[in-house]
Amino acid sequence: MNTADIRISDLLQLVVDEGASDLHLSVGVPPVLRLHGRLRPLDAEPLRPEDTERFMKAITSEEHQQNVREGGGTDFGFGFSELARFRVSVMRQKGYLGMVLRLIPSNLMSLEEIGLPPQVKELLYKPRGLVLVTGPTGSGKSTTLASMLNVINQDRDCHIITIEDPIEYYHTHKRSIVTQREIGVDVPDFTEALRRALRQDPDVILVGEMRDLETMEAAITAAETGHLVFATLHTTGSARTVDRIVDAFPTNQQEQIRTQLASSLVAVVSQLLLVRKDAPGRIAVFEIMIATPSIRSLIRDNKTFRITSDIQTGARWGMVTLDTHLMSLYQRGLISYEDVITKCQDPEAVLEKLSAEKNKKK
Repeated sequence: MNTADIRISDLLQLVVDEGASDLHLSVGVPPVLRLHGRLRPLDAEPLRPEDTERFMKAITSEEHQQNVREGGGTDFGFGFSELARFRVSVMRQKGYLGMVLRLIPSNLMSLEEIGLPPQVKELLYKPRGLVLVTGPTGSGKSTTLASMLNVINQDRDCHIITIEDPIEYYHTHKRSIVTQREIGVDVPDFTEALRRALRQDPDVILVGEMRDLETMEAAITAAETGHLVFATLHTTGSARTVDRIVDAFPTNQQEQIRTQLASSLVAVVSQLLLVRKDAPGRIAVFEIMIATPSIRSLIRDNKTFRITSDIQTGARWGMVTLDTHLMSLYQRGLISYEDVITKCQDPEAVLEKLSAEKNKKK
């Protein structure tokens, strides 16, 4: 296929038709789809610099094109006819333009479909506190959060304020009023948006990402002052998440932050997306920590290294460690052995348990 004949709308249509999660457009290679977690190049000629520039100009506003010229890149969300929304990242590399477009599913999944236990749903009715959804890029955090907000929107009469960069899922007003604010479009940054949000009579606040100390501080304060706050972090595991927040603060503030976190944290949901072994598609793996009195005191006393053992014994509250969930999915034939070993947090313990299970079956 000649690249000059390819239109960006054809590629976006293909992403929607194939159910791909991402589209990569880079000079020197054909367009590439990410399908069920794996990269699949299209049967076409390698893209030329003029192709990627043409694609970029077709969907990028003049303001965002200016950002690319001045800063070497930009991010934004846009709607593709009535079919889908995409999150777009435009970047300069080796002097040429490249783009990555992520498909934002239009249908929100239920918490059951995502694979979360029923106890997580109970958290969505809390009057205040901080719920963190963590994991690496592309692990489905935005989808989980959007589904959680959808439950609140359907079941509670609240004012929900989301602060996102960019807005991904569009929420319509149901029982709740939903105000969605985009960084760089509606408000300059997360900290300013959070500060203003507190004057807008919110019940629930979603902070797209806790990127810096000021945003973390503002989110914790909002959770303490009677709001249910949802936020994301690029960490894996509950203990690491708590440590990451505390370590972001200067040493003389860390004890105070531990005390604030201990009282305001409601739960940490850590997740990864893995390729399914039994069928096409991907499956989410979770670690779920619910802030029990015991866990709160571990956070307060700077004993986060003991959080994992509390999660292991907290199944009745809906808690599960990442390693336990990985082994459970593997034993049900849903994920590969390689994924268990490479994604688990304590490979020695996991190997020991798997071989003990094997010996038991003999």
